[in-house]
Amino acid sequence: MEKVFGRTSGLKKSELKRLTNLYRRRLPKDRVITPEVSRALAQLSWEIRRPISLLLDREGRVVRVAVGDAKELPIPERPYVETRLSGFRVLHTHLSEGGFSRQDLSVLFLNRLDAMAALEVQEGEAGLLHLALLSPPKAREEDWQILPPRPPFAWQEFDLMGAVLALEEELSRHGRLLEVKDGQGERVILVGVDLGEGLEAEANLEEMAELVRTAGGVVAGRSLVFRKALDPRSLVGLGKLEELKSLAYHQDASTLIFGLDLTPAQAREIEALTGLKVLDRTQLILDIFALHARTPEAQAQVELAQLKYLLPRLVGKGKALSRLGGGIGTRGPGETKLEVDRRRLLDRIHHLTEKLEAYALRRQEARRQRRRQGVPVVAVVGYTNAGKTTLMRALAKAGEDGEDKLFATLRPLTRKGFIPGLGEVLYTDTVGFIRHMPETLFTAFRATLEEVREAQVLVHVLDTSREGALERYRVVEEVLRGLEVGAPRVLALNKADKAAPYDLSYLQDRLGGVAVSALKGTGLEALKARLREVLLAQGVRPQAWA
Repeated sequence: MEKVFGRTSGLKKSELKRLTNLYRRRLPKDRVITPEVSRALAQLSWEIRRPISLLLDREGRVVRVAVGDAKELPIPERPYVETRLSGFRVLHTHLSEGGFSRQDLSVLFLNRLDAMAALEVQEGEAGLLHLALLSPPKAREEDWQILPPRPPFAWQEFDLMGAVLALEEELSRHGRLLEVKDGQGERVILVGVDLGEGLEAEANLEEMAELVRTAGGVVAGRSLVFRKALDPRSLVGLGKLEELKSLAYHQDASTLIFGLDLTPAQAREIEALTGLKVLDRTQLILDIFALHARTPEAQAQVELAQLKYLLPRLVGKGKALSRLGGGIGTRGPGETKLEVDRRRLLDRIHHLTEKLEAYALRRQEARRQRRRQGVPVVAVVGYTNAGKTTLMRALAKAGEDGEDKLFATLRPLTRKGFIPGLGEVLYTDTVGFIRHMPETLFTAFRATLEEVREAQVLVHVLDTSREGALERYRVVEEVLRGLEVGAPRVLALNKADKAAPYDLSYLQDRLGGVAVSALKGTGLEALKARLREVLLAQGVRPQAWA
């Protein structure tokens, strides 16, 4: 016996049976309604004094019956395809005059239904039928188009299937045009949350756009959500999710990326409500690290960070949780699929941890040999994409070319350099820092960051050409304090050739430092002179031939 969903409490058995019999109804797949179905729905809905909702597939079969509005219908999940609709339509009754409610239209849009129909019922008789369809992505009207209401018999000539297929063709054509136009990568919608931070929240959203660009994606839209408190279920609230779904629909985006970390339950809820792929900031950064990890050590560090992030989010359901095994040696409660996956993750985490410890021991031995040689070490640190690699190449006259991307350097790179009046030094490049550094990444790269603690002096590279330089300076200093780094700093105000003169002067007044341009090579001699002063003050002896 088919189940009747919704508000069935208080109904008689005979009424429930008549509701169940609606599963036997079938509409022509190209028709909105038939006179017979309209009469049956109107009479039954009037007798039980409640709305009735039907969910039909493209063959016109009734697949769900519910007592209540359209929101009472549990719509089966189907794989989200940007160029296709869900293949379901809703037909429901209204016990009063008037068109669609906002909830009706939300159900239409959020579930990408083929159509939404509402039948007015008065005194047990069928009145006007209202019909709504989704609008094409680039249409000027709202997310839906509402056709003028007509009596049920007047809809007999309307070709519903033709309208649905035409809309899907428009979706497909729009997707192809957009793919040719962009061609850069996955289109995403960025979602920032402002809990009262003001400018910092806007800066975080701008930084997210840079992260997406580095990951190879295309920012199709941005939304900064203002909230006093986060929604524990959907983070930003159901109404805002509907707006985000609409934005993604019109911009042909398939992914939402949130600027805050999502709990596993929140991620699943948002995916279920929007039908879009959902990522948070930590997942985006992990993806970039995986993209740039080229050496075995960097790959192991990134994999360890990914596994530690995944472990608390490992969830199984349905058949995936069925008991495994059977027979000799496997009797008893057994082991669930979830437990097997968790055990394998833990084994892999243990293996990677041991592997990274071996790398750390090798690096420690290399540092010990450098100390025996008495060559001073200068660590180049700073916010990601501040120009550290380019500056180190300019100072050492060797090394890799810098890239205008976030986290382009993931492994420590050491090169010899020369400071006049002092002699040889070793410059060490390090992974860049970022605000709200994910804890899993910080833990995985801690061994790499130990290079910073061994340096006699740090060159803190600050990008002066972008807004928010003081905030980025603060972030780096906080990370260094967390690493318990006590070495003196020399501040390099990089990209001085691109900075506004007033901004550069303001930063020099507030922070001191040496203005340089690593790309053009200006200010490098002054920076080396400053490094020589600090190293001499540290007790480093000049080499005889320097």
